Amino acid sequence: MPQKKPARNHDRITTPLTADLVRGALELEHTEHGVLPHRLPARARAQCTDPQLAVVESQSSGVRLVFRTRATAVELDTLRTKRTYVGAPPRPDGLYDLVVDGRLTDRASVPNGNTVTIDMVAGTAEHRAGPPGTVTFTDLPGDLKTVEIWLPHNETTELIALRTDAPVEPDQDRNRRVWLHHGSSISHGSDAAGPTGIWPAVAASLGGVELINLGFGGSALLDPFTARAMRDTPADLISVKIGINLVNHDVMRMRAFTPAVHGFLDTIREGHPTTPLLVVSPILCPIQEDTPGPCAPDIAGIAEGRLRFRAMGDPEDPTPGKLTLRVIRDELSRIVAQRAEDDPHLHHLDGLALYGEPEATTLPLPDDLHPDAETHRHIGERFAELAFAPGGAFAPTEAPGDSADRAG
Repeated sequence: MPQKKPARNHDRITTPLTADLVRGALELEHTEHGVLPHRLPARARAQCTDPQLAVVESQSSGVRLVFRTRATAVELDTLRTKRTYVGAPPRPDGLYDLVVDGRLTDRASVPNGNTVTIDMVAGTAEHRAGPPGTVTFTDLPGDLKTVEIWLPHNETTELIALRTDAPVEPDQDRNRRVWLHHGSSISHGSDAAGPTGIWPAVAASLGGVELINLGFGGSALLDPFTARAMRDTPADLISVKIGINLVNHDVMRMRAFTPAVHGFLDTIREGHPTTPLLVVSPILCPIQEDTPGPCAPDIAGIAEGRLRFRAMGDPEDPTPGKLTLRVIRDELSRIVAQRAEDDPHLHHLDGLALYGEPEATTLPLPDDLHPDAETHRHIGERFAELAFAPGGAFAPTEAPGDSADRAG
């Protein structure tokens, strides 16, 4: 039986989904359905054939529609692509968070869409196509306001149509500083409650800044194309969270790690020579503190209907230069101290100050790798306290928008 379409109110106004309404994306790709926000530009995507990166950079972590309107009803048609895992607990539907004048007022999900079912034991993926869906928000206040619709952080979302019962215009108030952040799945938002609950979004809200989140699940690997994308992106504040994926994937030894960090930071500095740049080391992850990678899903756990991760390396492995989280923290601290002698705008933040031994006791990582919703909020609050407060790397030093070092 064909699916019945919801009735439409004929007085709805359709507004084209253009770049001036979308924040947090580096590029919009035109598709057969509408536009697909990307968090890496096409040139960067062309330089990597890893399907994992292709998936996560297209997921809309930190991406939102922002506009001014008197509308009391908003409808957004999208086509989502959701991932599920054979044998693992069902993943909840991605959420759309409605923020009105800076306050989260509602959240909803979109039905239907595409599904990719991944069998981590067999190493296969099955794609099932589905129709678009609509998320609707009603009973908004009728006065002029700023509306933000934060897209699901853990789903690929093609934007098809925006309809409202009053005209929409771009929000021209760009007076807030722009914070550009890069990190792993922890920054991407794995296991957060919703798109405004990922720790960078929590920190950005508390810090009063505009977020561009280049947190890529499983893909914070010091890739040169990511550094170039950051170099070319206008920003007032920049942070890079380095470490966990390098250990998870066991991709390099210390001989390659140190020059790669320098090269990544050098590239960013080509476009942002004096922008505050904060290097953040890994939060505590007990399974990888002293055990090198790789890290893999616990297959036995999947068979029992739970998803956990375990370190596959040997802590007694004598191979020179093996990376662990403890080794990476020490080396990042040394690298930043060395570079800061000639770069007064470069700063270091120990990830253990965000989540360390005390938090591991009260807020353990449910799958031994990723923080849950409460822990995301804790990390975001701690980052705001340490980075945006007076004396922090991102403490305001001038009127927002006055940065002479803004690229673009």
